[in-house]
Parts: sequence; structure tokens; C-alpha cells
Amino acid sequence: MDKDLQARQEARDLAKKAFDAQQKLCRMSQSQLDDIVKAVSDAFAASAGELAQMAVEETGFGNIQDKTTKNLFASRQVWDAVKDMKTVGVLKEDPREKLWEVGVPMGVIAAIVPSTNPTSTVCYKAMIALKSGNTIVFSPHPKAIGCTRKAAQIVAEAAQKAGAPEGSVGCLSIPSMAGCQELMSETHTRLILATGGPGMVRAAYSSGKPAIGVGAGNGPAYIHRSADVQKAMECIVQSKTFDNGTVCASEQSIVVEKDMEEQVRRAAAGLGCYFMNEEEAAALAKLLFRPTGALNPEIVGKSAVYLAQKAGFKVPDFTKVLIAREQEAGPTRPYSMEKLCPVLAFFVMDNEDAVLAKAIEVLEHEGSGHTFVIHAEDMDVVRKFALQIPVSRFLVNTPGALGGIGSTTGLFPALTLGCGAVGGSSSSNNISPLDLINIRRVAWGQKQTQSTPVPPDDKLIEYLTTKILERLK
Repeated sequence: MDKDLQARQEARDLAKKAFDAQQKLCRMSQSQLDDIVKAVSDAFAASAGELAQMAVEETGFGNIQDKTTKNLFASRQVWDAVKDMKTVGVLKEDPREKLWEVGVPMGVIAAIVPSTNPTSTVCYKAMIALKSGNTIVFSPHPKAIGCTRKAAQIVAEAAQKAGAPEGSVGCLSIPSMAGCQELMSETHTRLILATGGPGMVRAAYSSGKPAIGVGAGNGPAYIHRSADVQKAMECIVQSKTFDNGTVCASEQSIVVEKDMEEQVRRAAAGLGCYFMNEEEAAALAKLLFRPTGALNPEIVGKSAVYLAQKAGFKVPDFTKVLIAREQEAGPTRPYSMEKLCPVLAFFVMDNEDAVLAKAIEVLEHEGSGHTFVIHAEDMDVVRKFALQIPVSRFLVNTPGALGGIGSTTGLFPALTLGCGAVGGSSSSNNISPLDLINIRRVAWGQKQTQSTPVPPDDKLIEYLTTKILERLK
């Protein structure tokens, strides 16, 4: 059989199995669902290292240590966030308004899995889906199909042993766009969770089904004069080197005022940052992006030393991040765009207002609605920027990658980060189980309506004339 036809048929079969399973899952209590999610968390955490190694070997992205951390984040930290969350049944009773709110699962969820987070995304999305009484079918990235299917298998077996109906967690086995498209448009699919490149997200929103997609991350980091510069740079380097820069919330540029430039440069250099000259930056830019302007997938998640070597110049072995001086943003300025590797742009502006304008310019070029980072102790400047920067995650004094996903902040721990309307997304949330339910509202009648008495026929003309005159007055 033709590969695309096989993929389409597999998508239909898995969606139908997930639909049948969801008819049983939706009748389970919150306690039963929690037992299933806890079992998934435990099983996935036990396999975190094995799955991390599989992901690095298959994709070539990132490193085993940080991918293990991601897998533990997706299992342990997500469980801690959802374990006491009420998602099904009566969620709220308001005696005064005589109103109940009932959590209702959406049904079968089609989940797109990116190659940058091919295993942790499986655990995270499965846990928030099952927690809210939904079933889920995954569509892996062709570059990561082996590790993604293994992750889905671990999740499915753990869920079923804990009481989930067979078919609650499924995964496509044939890497085909046709199969992915079939899954998204399949009759039984109720919602699409799209984490991936812009083309895949557009396909999800064009499928005719409700979708939660994400936009590009291209977050600037502003180091204000009131910041602890050393700590700020430590945060940025920690974030930008985490899994070799594959987290979309990681910083993509540093913005400072002129009088802060030298201090920031010294701190950065002391932490293993290498400031490229013009020739080196030009050579690396050709490697980072293809002539079409698309990011070169061969550089994603690679180390700074490797990138410099591939670009044709040498850096010290201890180099962690490559930095290029930049002043403009736009399609002809590659360093002003998202770079899923340890590479940063460095903007130096005349004053604070120029910094604000540049940050907005960068985000409007790419990254609107996603993430912005500021390092400052001056709450007035934090407030000033927070009211104007067009993002959904405005992070203060924390690493962008870890703060954005909710590891070091109070945000919900998530690997799907909505960008809001400004970023082309249907949600601005860190997606949680509460984004995967509908609310049924039960309302009691409280007010009596009063009807206006209608006069007999022989008095009707006189009545209408009186009313018209009253209006004219």
C-alpha cells in the first residue's frame, strides 16, 4: 500500500480507538484520573535518562544531561502542578448567583511533537490530557520518530496499567505529512495541540478543528542599569546553553544602554561568551540560515565550539555562547531572528527609551506574544516595560528558558507556550489541563420577567399612537 495511504488509515484507526477510549475515560472520577496521571509521571521519570539518550542520538540536538532534566521536568514538576487541580465534575458552586461550573473533557486530542523536545513533550501533553479526561494521539517529527514512539509507549503502558482504557494514548508510526494532516482533520479529533515549526502550526489552524498553537520565540533580554550584571549574565548563559539553546523561550538577544556595554561584555566574557568580529559573524550567519531565510536544521542544538568550527573559525574550548554585535532587526538581519542554538545578538542603544523601542522592533519582526526577559531591581522600569512589551511571558531576573516554561517561576510548568492573538495563537497561557476542558454552566432562574399588557383591539390604535408620541417627546 502507498505510504501516505497507510499513514492516513493509521491516523483514522488511532483516532477511532482514542474516541472509544474517551467514552469510558470521561466517566471516570477525578481520583481515578489522578491515579492514571501519577502512574504516567512515575514511569516516565524512571525512563528519563534512557529517553534523553535516545533523543540526542536520533536527532543530534542538545545534550543528554539537559534532556534528562527536561524529561524529569515534564513528569515530576508537571505532576506537582496538576495533582491538586480540579478538572472534571463540579468545579465551582456559587450559591449567591445560583450557578454551577462543570468541567467537561473535550475528547480526542491530536498532539504534534517537535524534534527539539521529542520525549518530554509526549509526557507533558499526555499528562495534561489524561488529567482533564481526554485521550491523545501523537504525531512525531520524522527526525525523532523512534524516541517519540518509545516515549508514547511508556506513557500508554503506564496509563493502561493504572486503569486507563486501551487506546487512551496513541502514536503514529509512519512519518508522513499525510498522516499528520489526516489526524488533525479526522472526524473524532476535537482539539489540536500544535508544538512545532510555523508551517505545522499554520496547518493545525487551517485544519478546520480548534487548535492551540505556538509562535516563534525570539525573546530579547534587557540588562538594566539597576541589575546585578554578573547574576544577569549567569542567568542568560545558563538559559542559552540549556540543551544547547533548543528551548523556544531562551534569550535570542541582549539589549543594553551604552554606559552598560563594557560592564556586560566583561561579565559575559568571564562566563565563556565569545564576541565575534564582523568576519566571523558573517561566516556564522551563512551557516545559521539558508538562502531562503529559513533556519538551517543542521545547526539546531549544537554547541558553540561546534558552530564556530563549522563556520570556519576557532574559539577557545571553554566557549559556551557566541555573540554578534547587531543594531537592526528584519529579514536581512539574521541575528535579529530566533536561533535555536547558543548564539546571541548584542544590541547597544543610546538610552532606556531606545531599548524599549528596539525590543518591540525585534519582537514585531519575529516573536510577538512569546517571551521577554528583563534584569532589573527598579520596579518602575519593570512596570514601564511590562505595560508595553507585546509578549505573553514577561520574565524578571530569571533565565528565559527555565522561567518561560515555569521551572524557575510561578508560571504553569509547560512545554506548549501560547503566544496570544498578537503571536497568532488562540491562547496566551502556558497550556495546562484547564485549557483542555469546556465549562458547562448550570444556572437557576432568579428573576421574573414582566410582560406589557396588550389592550383590546378597539383600543390598539389609540395605544400605539400614545406610545409613538411618548418616544417623539
